[in-house]
This record gives sequence, structure tokens and C-alpha cells, in this order.
Amino acid sequence: MSENQEGDELRNLKREVAKLKLEANLRKSLADQLAAQKKIADEAKVEVERKSKEVEAISTKLSRYLSPQIHEQIFSGKQDAEVKSNRKKLTIFFSDIVGFTSISDELESEEITNLLNFYLNEMSDIALEYGGTIDKYIGDGLMIFFGDPDTLGVEEDARKCVEMAVSMQKKMNDLIGYWGKAFGLKKDLQVRMGINTGFCTVGNFGSNDRLDYTAVGSAVNLASRLESAATPGAIMISEETYLLVRQFFSFKDPKEIEIKGLLRKVKLYELEIESSVQDKIIRLHRSNFDININKKSITQADLSEIKELLSELEGSLTQNTSKGQPK
Repeated sequence: MSENQEGDELRNLKREVAKLKLEANLRKSLADQLAAQKKIADEAKVEVERKSKEVEAISTKLSRYLSPQIHEQIFSGKQDAEVKSNRKKLTIFFSDIVGFTSISDELESEEITNLLNFYLNEMSDIALEYGGTIDKYIGDGLMIFFGDPDTLGVEEDARKCVEMAVSMQKKMNDLIGYWGKAFGLKKDLQVRMGINTGFCTVGNFGSNDRLDYTAVGSAVNLASRLESAATPGAIMISEETYLLVRQFFSFKDPKEIEIKGLLRKVKLYELEIESSVQDKIIRLHRSNFDININKKSITQADLSEIKELLSELEGSLTQNTSKGQPK
């Protein structure tokens, strides 16, 4: 092989080596870039997950301050956080505990807190069960409305509201005797309620920095006044609500009262609700068992099942006695 050929081959080999080094450097550089991009992507994913958890945590906390319907509207984008309202026909509910001020004087602050939280939790669960929008807690009072942000129609909204109120009073009847054992009250709690149907302005009210989603108007004021006019354990409804639900419930004879701020007398109706549970609840409390039977709702099938259980218990007791075990 001539010197020229050897020189050409050497130069070609050097070019190939240089080319291979360049390719290796490019591959290494590309690998480094891909690794760096993957690291950035992984870090971004972790950050997104962290932010998502933060938003979820904030959403969960906010849900404790907002009615579920309003919370869902905000986080689904259906409701904007701006001063805005609409005119809608709502059924509005107000309630408060009778004599709560004197009760507060009897108990320590911790006991009052526990009592109030328990009571409001029980009432709120019922409100949400019937689809009510919990507007606010006013001390021991509750304001709830039906018809916004979702509505089943004016008549059905009114019916749901009254059914909710009845369920709340029934719950209060079920809790007779509990308040003394759990919170040391000398008397059982009683609640009065007022319901009215009418056009309201509902939406976001407040400043650019802080908003409150609520309903305002004369219909809201009347519902509040009806609650104040109700006797302990009673549900007072306006004539407007009565005309929507009269086919579903029983009422006492209407009466007219003067309402502060109104020139005309207002006709109101009281729902037929038994104020005492003594004639409809059979209660039997012992150290080893606790029986509560609602005579008004028990069925023949329930009675047969009770008889069967008692028969089994009697047989078991007889068998134990025959074996010499104590009665």
C-alpha cells in the first residue's frame, strides 16, 4: 500500500472517529436534555398534585361554610364570585329555640357550644335531606330557603319545605328526655318555626372583597315574623304557602294577626302537629335494654316480628332457668 493510500485511510479513520465522537456527544447531550425535561415534568407533576390537594383541602374547608348547593355552583363554575342577584319565588323557613337566652344563662359556654352544635347538626341533616339551601345560622336560629339555586317548581318547593319542618319537629319529639341526660337541661328544648312563600331577591350581596349568598325582601321578613308569632313546638305558615300545600297537610283554623311593619293583618295557619309524644311513643328503659315504639307508624308486620323476638327470648329464658342459671 502506498504512502498516499495509507494517508487517505488514516484521514478517513480520523473523520469516522470524529463523527462517532460527535454522534456520541449529541446522544449524550440529547439524553441529558431528555433527563432534564423528565425531571422538570416530574417536578411539575408533583407540584400540580400538591396544588390539587391544596385546592381540594380549601374546597373541603369552604364546604363547611357554604350550603352544599352554593358550594357546588361555585366550584363547577356556574356561580361567579361577584355582586349579582335575581328575582325568584322562594319558600323561606325560619326557626329558633324557645327561651334560648335563659338556657344560655344556665349552662357553661362549653355546654352551650356542644348543645348548639348538636342541635344545628341534627336540623341541618334534615334540611339537606329535603334539598333545602341553608342560608345561615343566626345564633340558635336557622334560615333555609327552597327554590334556589335549584327548583322543583313553586308548589313542590313549598311542599318540601313544610315536610322538612314537620320532620324537624318530629326529631325534636324524638329527642324528648335526651337534653337533660346529655346537657343537663331542666326542660326539653322546643322550637318554633315560620314559613312563607313569595318573590325574593336572591344572590350575592356585599362588597367587592366579601360576599354573602342570601335572599332578601318582604317575603323573607314575613317568614321571620311568622316564626316569632309561632307558639313553642308549632309551625306557622302564611296564606301564600297554605294555598300551595293545603292538599298535603292538615291545619288548624286560620287566624289573623298584626305584623309590625305591615298595614294589613296577615292570615296564618298552624300545622296540625302533636306537641306531645306521650300518646304515640311507647318507651321502656332498663339497664339492659331500651325500647321506643311509635304507635302511630308501627305496622302489623313489625308487630309480628316483635312477637316472634319476644317468643324467642321467652324460650331462651325458660331454657336457661331449667339448666339452673339465674333468672
